[in-house]
Amino acid sequence: MRALTWQGREKVSVEDVPDPRLQHPADAIIKITSSAICGSDLHLYSVLGPFLDAGDVLGHEPMGVVQEVGSEVTNLKPGDRVVVPFVIACGSCWMCSQGLHSQCETTQVREHGKGASLFGYTKLYGQVPGGQAEYLRVPFADVGPVVVPDDGEPDERYLYLSDVVPTAWQAVEYAQVPPGGTVVVLGLGPIGQLSARIARHRGAEQVIGVDLVPERLEMARRHGIATMDLRGVDDVAAAVRELTHGRGADSVIDAVGMEAHGSPVAKGVQAGAGMLPDALAKPLFTKAGIDRMAALHAAVEIVRRGGTISLSGVYGGAQDPMPMLDLFDKQVNLRMGQANVHRWIEDVLPLVSDSADPLGVLDLRTHRISLEDAAHGYDIFQRKDDGAIKVVLDPAMPSTQAGAR
Repeated sequence: MRALTWQGREKVSVEDVPDPRLQHPADAIIKITSSAICGSDLHLYSVLGPFLDAGDVLGHEPMGVVQEVGSEVTNLKPGDRVVVPFVIACGSCWMCSQGLHSQCETTQVREHGKGASLFGYTKLYGQVPGGQAEYLRVPFADVGPVVVPDDGEPDERYLYLSDVVPTAWQAVEYAQVPPGGTVVVLGLGPIGQLSARIARHRGAEQVIGVDLVPERLEMARRHGIATMDLRGVDDVAAAVRELTHGRGADSVIDAVGMEAHGSPVAKGVQAGAGMLPDALAKPLFTKAGIDRMAALHAAVEIVRRGGTISLSGVYGGAQDPMPMLDLFDKQVNLRMGQANVHRWIEDVLPLVSDSADPLGVLDLRTHRISLEDAAHGYDIFQRKDDGAIKVVLDPAMPSTQAGAR
């Protein structure tokens, strides 16, 4: 089959790789019809190379059609249209029973002291082949894949159940926005877009999205989100206080994470570490603070005293400096973590299935391109070029890029 593979720092290519096969009676094989590029994929593209091997298949936001199931699978059958959550969870361990599927005790990567295995996401999370490919093997197939209607609706109506919608839902849940409260969303990429829309849908009185990319700001405004353009605001915290009786926001969602703008030193460390041999780079990533912390520090300034910060943007530094004095003095609540996708499906499936599209899932994808053109998709997404906000790969679509197979 054809699959998008990591080949080096900021180098990916679509190659011929072996077709996946059933390895356990609880497995299923999915023929991929759509697979999105996630902002977290950019961490692999440019930062987390020391934990990847050349040829690793990337991608953790897939959906498609069931082709084959193992003998123990009872909830799926060939022909079912399914979305595959990015977290691989057994559904029956103690952690899963608590709704903490991203900490699944059956698939935890204990070798690296990490939580549940994830599709297409480095040795730290199991080195499981991902879904930016023609086919995908799915373990625990009775637990993971979500069957969605084969109703003629485009994949984009359901595709984001794999990650974006549940991650954004959890971000808002963790943000604990009080009734009639104010929430600031830092970063209006896909997660930030949906976090802002979900917060508004769930009753936040004032939702403010902060970014500096014109297309992202415009998309948020289309969905009734007030926006703040970083290019024209010198002090975001002061601007938010002016809108909130001098207090600051009740809740702040950091949807940016470790690649925030405004952290030049950390950016240099990330770039330098990514160029070192793996044996030297890994200790820098696992024992040193390498994140760009500008967004998190901004969140601490923006949130009101006694408010809540919710982190959905990914951080990877082991010893990042934290403004503990301010966090303690302001009595800030802080919640974070990988999305427990399975926990939120019952909440969000009716919303994405609603023909009225209350979350605007059909207004998120900006590019649908051939799987063969995936390298181009990564490039424009990273550079925020050509209005790229959400890029979806289609294995059945012919390439439009010169030189692609």
